[in-house]
Amino acid sequence: MPGTSANTDNAAPRVRSLIGGRAAEQDGQAYLSRNPANLEEIVAAAELGGPETLHEACATAAAAKDRWAATPGPVRSQAIKAIGRIVERNKEDLARLITREIGKPYGESLGEVQEVIDTCDFFVSEGRRLYGHTVPSEMPDKQLFTFRKPVGAALIITAGNFPVAVPSWYLVPALLCGNTVVWKPAEYTPAIADAFARIFLHAGLPEGVFNLALVDGAATAAGLEWALRDNLVDKVGFTGSSEVGATIGESCGRHLQSPCLELGGKNPLVVMDDADLDLAVEGSLFSGFGTSGQRCTSLGSAIVHHAIYDQFLERFTAAVEGAAIGDPTADVLYGPMLNERFGDAFLKSLDLIQAHHQVSGSSDVGRISSATPRRGFVGDPDRGVFMHPTIVSGVRGEDDIANRETFGPVVCVAKFEDFDEAIDLANRHGYGLSSAIYTNNPASAFHFRERVSAGMVSVNNSTSGAEAHLPFGGNGKSGNGSRQSGVWVLDQFTRWQSLNWDFAGHLQKAQMDTAEVGADTEFTL
Repeated sequence: MPGTSANTDNAAPRVRSLIGGRAAEQDGQAYLSRNPANLEEIVAAAELGGPETLHEACATAAAAKDRWAATPGPVRSQAIKAIGRIVERNKEDLARLITREIGKPYGESLGEVQEVIDTCDFFVSEGRRLYGHTVPSEMPDKQLFTFRKPVGAALIITAGNFPVAVPSWYLVPALLCGNTVVWKPAEYTPAIADAFARIFLHAGLPEGVFNLALVDGAATAAGLEWALRDNLVDKVGFTGSSEVGATIGESCGRHLQSPCLELGGKNPLVVMDDADLDLAVEGSLFSGFGTSGQRCTSLGSAIVHHAIYDQFLERFTAAVEGAAIGDPTADVLYGPMLNERFGDAFLKSLDLIQAHHQVSGSSDVGRISSATPRRGFVGDPDRGVFMHPTIVSGVRGEDDIANRETFGPVVCVAKFEDFDEAIDLANRHGYGLSSAIYTNNPASAFHFRERVSAGMVSVNNSTSGAEAHLPFGGNGKSGNGSRQSGVWVLDQFTRWQSLNWDFAGHLQKAQMDTAEVGADTEFTL
């Protein structure tokens, strides 16, 4: 990927909310999106609206929902097909923009865009498979049916670490199922959001079916409450922190709605004594430090059998110390933090390191700079928001760092004596998103699957990774049990409706007029 020259404020594209297919007119708060690998480069100048912007977008979606719901599913799927093909034609350009605005290594950015294409390809056919059922009745001359109905208008609120892949998991099935949508992306990714939204609008969606609301967190909270109160939102989807998810769940609950919540994680990776150590180290390196540890599925704690603990730690440390870090346009393990705010938060999380911990993986902890350099760093560390990779070993189950999501390039390493202790360490933090076990024993793999609280389990693979046709989501502090991806997400964006059709010509009362077969039969043992 070629390098990019720095933009000034005047040269950067200016973006704003897109409501009903047009740029919103409200005056808003100015926000400059900067390349986190080169803070001098302004990627976009955004106008962030207030609560009224979100409310207007929701009202526009609500007004369009009946017409879109009446459009046949196979016809709606053609719009999804068009979205996928437009993304496919612009894959490299969209990936380059992702790398510029959030600092994700270009190879990962390409993979993320491919996930959007895969999601569209999967759901194109689902427009012809929104099946209901015929159900036998307990009475004659009566037929029972079930149908999937769209929920209505959906508000989708997403984080910026996967700025197109995760939104596609919501937006594509929601639209396919006949819902209109308002997408509220992370405010620090306005350039990506504008580009992705325009792809949806150019796919031929009718006016008001897809809307983009560029607002910050405070405006989102106020606008959501307002829209719920005015019955403009029928479904909320949210990906982000557990704390914000709890607040959104509370707001929706007051209006008798059940949101789709995909939240944080403290994802465990158990290494058994029969594991392939080189493979376990490779998986831990990618799980823990890919995307600078800023995935909801990033490795939180490697939980290692005592017999191989020292070997694992030695090899893992060597792998981390030898990894290329820096300029995300180069071939690196990871680049900068997504945004300066995440750099500041990560630095605070390092306060969780205690005296009984051993720190390895780098000569320094915290920010990489010319004053605190990293050997082999790619590029100029002083231009961006780069953090040293850190391994914290000697971690105990009761330690705060073992039980909080740190969202950055730090991995805990804990030791276990027996399988029960490994399971306790894997579950006690209360998260339940992703998990992994490295073992060559099928019994260990299946027992881990049975007892771990996570919604997703990998065997001899990393804690990170998703496929468009497999359910994605977590439990406990990681979510409310809802799932994205595959056919399972259809239950988030449709509601079951039952129909009973009686053609007997007279009233038949269920449970009262039902014939009792064999009611007079006597039985003696």
